[in-house]
Amino acid sequence: MTESTRLAIVYGSTRPGRLCDRVVNWVARELVHYPLIEIDIIDPLEFDLPSQHEREHAGVAALSARLSRADAFIVVTPEYNHSFTASLKFVLDLVYEPWHGKPVAFVSYGGISGGLRAVEQLRLVFAELHAVTVRDTVSFANPWGRFAEDGSLENPIEARQSLVRLIARLNWWNAALKPARVTRPYRSVAA
Repeated sequence: MTESTRLAIVYGSTRPGRLCDRVVNWVARELVHYPLIEIDIIDPLEFDLPSQHEREHAGVAALSARLSRADAFIVVTPEYNHSFTASLKFVLDLVYEPWHGKPVAFVSYGGISGGLRAVEQLRLVFAELHAVTVRDTVSFANPWGRFAEDGSLENPIEARQSLVRLIARLNWWNAALKPARVTRPYRSVAA
């Protein structure tokens, strides 16, 4: 596939002082080595999202439009209390159709599990959103102190190797699913 992929990197945290900024910066810096990937960084804090579940809201419409433009997603998620964040669940519950028939990969971080428990739970949620999750994950166990402000990573070799594999699999799924969505939009599939 020589056509470029519109890849949205989605923040999984909205906490003040979040490490997610640094991890997202690392992912974005690494992806500049892929000329056929157009990156869109989606930070829920940049949208005027409602405090309640209101789909008919200007902030939700803006978020939905940005997600709809993506061919594929990388969700950068921390693990809080053996799960993913409430703010990420809120974002996932606000929009439905933009995820349909698209591949989703994960970059996770957290304590000893490196965020993998959050990822496993997110796979269930994305299945309900009719998305395909990529098995390969980039995971950072005990990442505090490993990332500089700009996203530079201490000892990046292993993480880069994992990201190369993740992107290869994400691109494979995108190459399979994008033409299928064009030929027959997912919303036209009977329930």
